[in-house]
Amino acid sequence: MRLPPGPEEPTAINVDRETLVRLQSLQKTYGNMIFVTAPNGRQTIFVNDADEVRRILVRRHSKYGKGRGFKRVEMLLGNGLIVSDGDVWRRARTMIQPAFSRQNVHKLIETMVVCCESRAAHWASVAEAGQTLTITREMSEFALELILRSIFGEDYDTHIDIDGENPFAFLSQESARDLSVVVKVRNLREFLREIINNRKSSAAPEQYDFLSMYISATDKSGNHFSDRELIDELITLIVAGYETSAGTLNWAWYLIANHSAVEGKLLEEAQEILSSTNNISFESVAAMNYSQQMLEETLRLYPPVWIYSRKSLQEDSLTNFDIPADADIFFSPYILHRTDKYWSDPEQFDPDRFGADSPYKKGDRPYYPFSLGPRRCLGEYFSFLEMKIHLGMLIQRFRMIDEAGKFPGLDLGINLRSDSDIILRPELR
Repeated sequence: MRLPPGPEEPTAINVDRETLVRLQSLQKTYGNMIFVTAPNGRQTIFVNDADEVRRILVRRHSKYGKGRGFKRVEMLLGNGLIVSDGDVWRRARTMIQPAFSRQNVHKLIETMVVCCESRAAHWASVAEAGQTLTITREMSEFALELILRSIFGEDYDTHIDIDGENPFAFLSQESARDLSVVVKVRNLREFLREIINNRKSSAAPEQYDFLSMYISATDKSGNHFSDRELIDELITLIVAGYETSAGTLNWAWYLIANHSAVEGKLLEEAQEILSSTNNISFESVAAMNYSQQMLEETLRLYPPVWIYSRKSLQEDSLTNFDIPADADIFFSPYILHRTDKYWSDPEQFDPDRFGADSPYKKGDRPYYPFSLGPRRCLGEYFSFLEMKIHLGMLIQRFRMIDEAGKFPGLDLGINLRSDSDIILRPELR
């Protein structure tokens, strides 16, 4: 077979800092297609060629299944949309997809505004006291509240956030995703079952939220999700739905605090388009082009998932190389987004690279923070809408000061996070 070049010695690819350093070193030596043999003897290929990434994830996706990296995720999330494969995945995605149509997501804009206003009130008290904000924690709490309100609607206030006791709070309070968190998530399953049963038996007027959409969803045979399937999908939506936005906003505020020109452009756009909460609609948010560019550039530098895997289900022939059957395939948006073959000055933070005159056009650009193809994240539009409203509302009220002036480092786990909390001081404008 036409295998890519690579080292002769066994090479491990895991979710850790050592793997990032190892892959970056191998890339410099062997290029953007690398073949290695894992310590357990499995054939492994690292794919960092943008055309081949798109070919595998989009045009040849049926030849590849979920990779071994999903086993750890399955322990946490169950067999929800991120983890499932084959017919189970296709059925679930078809059932869930209508909930994330733009028309339905727009119904949640008011919820997004409410969560932003609550955060702004807290930040104002901190600013007036001359204190600092742990932005990492703030963004986790904001994104978790928003996804929970979006899922449970009115049940959030009556069944979840009662007297400040939120059973999901540990997700934003604990950064680790170890066995202790797995146990805590599993302990929530019965709690979720009670909420589902209450909703199904409720005679109250129907409300719009993700839970109502998931409960009413049917497959092509007219069957609903079983309670177990529904709980798996809800846990997946809660964990994945909040972590993506929380992590991106954490990095976004850090970058804003350290790039005054970018802050100025964001502020000018927000003041022009979102001058009051009455002006916040899907049309106005869609007009926030520079905010979109800024978030896309943030995601280029800090994609939520920095490495993930597939497994070849059969042999495949790419442009210059072949893929053996039953091989482990790894991709890294973090590395590809910083490869100078595809990006000029790749380490530089520059939102203008995604502007109207940019050579990086949607559809074929070397960019995949939300993956590509049929398994591309369903919540991408929801996430951008949420983040643009958040930045547009809060940047008009606060200027963030980074007094530490130190890069927080990278936590290279399942999700890419800052290694240390990002702490900023808010100033009222």
